[in-house]
Amino acid sequence: MKRKINQYLLCIAGMTILITLLSLIAVFYGIFQRQVMGDLRTFCYLLKASVQREGEIPQGDSNLEEIRITWMDADGTVLADSNADVDEMDNHLDRTEIAQAIREGEGTAIRRSDTMSRDTFYYAILMEDGSVLRAARETDSIWSIFQTAFPAIFLVVAGMAAVSVFVSHAVTRHLVKPIEEMAKHLGSNTVEPVYKELAPFVNTIRQQHEDILRSAHIRQEFTANVSHELKTPLTVISGYSELIQSGIASGEDAVRFAGEIHKNASRLLTLINDIIRLSQLDSDDREMAKEAVDLYQTARGIVDLLKVNAEKQEIAMTLGGSPQTVAGDRRMLEELIYNLCDNAIRYNKRGGTVAVTVGHTAEGPFLSIKDTGIGIPPEHQQRVFERFYRVDKGRSKSTGGTGLGLAIVKHIVTWHGAELKLESEEGKGTEIVIRFPG
Repeated sequence: MKRKINQYLLCIAGMTILITLLSLIAVFYGIFQRQVMGDLRTFCYLLKASVQREGEIPQGDSNLEEIRITWMDADGTVLADSNADVDEMDNHLDRTEIAQAIREGEGTAIRRSDTMSRDTFYYAILMEDGSVLRAARETDSIWSIFQTAFPAIFLVVAGMAAVSVFVSHAVTRHLVKPIEEMAKHLGSNTVEPVYKELAPFVNTIRQQHEDILRSAHIRQEFTANVSHELKTPLTVISGYSELIQSGIASGEDAVRFAGEIHKNASRLLTLINDIIRLSQLDSDDREMAKEAVDLYQTARGIVDLLKVNAEKQEIAMTLGGSPQTVAGDRRMLEELIYNLCDNAIRYNKRGGTVAVTVGHTAEGPFLSIKDTGIGIPPEHQQRVFERFYRVDKGRSKSTGGTGLGLAIVKHIVTWHGAELKLESEEGKGTEIVIRFPG
């Protein structure tokens, strides 16, 4: 960044010096031209009075060595010239300054000699008898002047370039220093950006930085939890199978050990399936097509599926409400209702109830699952949708929960653009209400 800013500043400085230099040369040469032409004009008017009085042009005057005087008749024939033999000179009627003088009374011209790198200034004035008097003076061309002044110009440009390099480095450091300071203290909200224009950018970077740290922490915690959750059933399976293999367990013990192996294998399979499903929901950001799903009929299918399991635990399941159509994914909604109802059964009390209600309010369709279970303490209610988070770890393990069901629910609710509300009182039960877009 420093290098680019430095390069840009130096390029701007270089272009500025070059443009300024060329502009000054052009301006000064323009002033020089006007000065020379003004001197020739004054000289011609003074010369006109002298020629009219003397009847000839001055000759051999040392003050006139730099000025050539030519006197021409009205038809362009050269009558006299201070520097050349008139017999060898061509007719001058076609010269720009002569034609202009005959037409307007005064005429000017500048002709350049590329071979001599010199400019000749001409000023012509019309005499009272119709003849034309012309004064000419040779000067160096603009490039000759530039070449003559090149050493001085080079020193000036070199000095300006040196100053530009110094100023460029100083300005670059001054501009970049606040940004470098912000980079060093990116994680600190106490250091505010010096430039107002950087505030939105810095806030975005800080938010992304916090999100990255949070995601890294979640991944680390998730990896640790997965390892622990997988290790427990695998340890049980390995231990019981080793006992059976060694012949220590036989008869009823072998049957009991095999049952434990089967139970932990099922738990392990459920856990792996939930992890895979959660991973799919995390990575699947495609815009899947939504269909019209009858929320009531979907809930009826899940209630019928889980009624047998609920009855085994002496829990009554009921379904109420009316048919409501929502736009969504049928498989996801089935998974959502299943996980919520399964949790309501798993963390309920003997003789308790699970009430599933589908209805409609002014805000749109809603789904409610209410149980009379153990409830969730207030300090845990904000975290129960985190992966592997359990309020009562001992009860979760005994009931076979993986700790991922509510995390999957949260993903599905977000995907549908719905809102989830949890109300719970410890020892009395929990109600989860999901409101879908109307």
